[in-house]
Amino acid sequence: MKQTDRNICIYYNQILYICLLSISINIVSGIRIPDRIQKDPTNQVLKTATFCLGSFWRSESVFGCVDGVVRTSVGYAGGSKVNPEYRSLGDHAECVQIEYDPTVINFRQLLEVFWSNHDSRQVFGQGPDVGNQYRSIIFTNGTEESRLAALSKEREQTRLKSSIVTTQIQRLGLFYPAESDHQKFELKRIHFLLQLIGNLPEEELQRSRLAAKLNGYAAELCPWRTQKRLDAKINDIVRKGWPILQDV
Repeated sequence: MKQTDRNICIYYNQILYICLLSISINIVSGIRIPDRIQKDPTNQVLKTATFCLGSFWRSESVFGCVDGVVRTSVGYAGGSKVNPEYRSLGDHAECVQIEYDPTVINFRQLLEVFWSNHDSRQVFGQGPDVGNQYRSIIFTNGTEESRLAALSKEREQTRLKSSIVTTQIQRLGLFYPAESDHQKFELKRIHFLLQLIGNLPEEELQRSRLAAKLNGYAAELCPWRTQKRLDAKINDIVRKGWPILQDV
């Protein structure tokens, strides 16, 4: 082989090596592959519900794993202060806003999740979280939701007998989204899970159905069967060495 041909072979081998190395680094670091990211059906008609039941970090995790819930976000509502912030809430409460598929789950069922995941008798907080911002509120968007909320509160009061249910029922005014640091808080604490879904940019992360569910998984608040199914799927991905999780 001529020296020139040998140099050309060496050159192309080096190029090939660099390309393979680059691909390997991308896979290990979880760089997202755009055409593998799950997209929501374009014809899906969603409804919105908003609840306050203590710390919104936990509240978002509770609803994220519920079948039929498509997206979750945390924020502030129920008060009069304009543009509240986490360190300056005024009279608002910490809330979770849910976008859900009404063909899979309805408002009545979401109310059941609401009641079963906090203590509606506490007046000034939830568990170790003390303050008016942690009060219990069901927000409604009209007459039918108000009726369903009132009926569910009556049932809860009957169940608790002599204890007083302190939950408020209000028509939703403005919902102020919280700062990005508070969105998908439990998921963001586990960088490995963020890597598994492709290190989504913040805007995509907030709209991701998968991120909403993994946020509940990260907080270990999914139903037992869902938690185990996710464990198995994630372990399988780790075993195969493929870092992109598309669906659960």
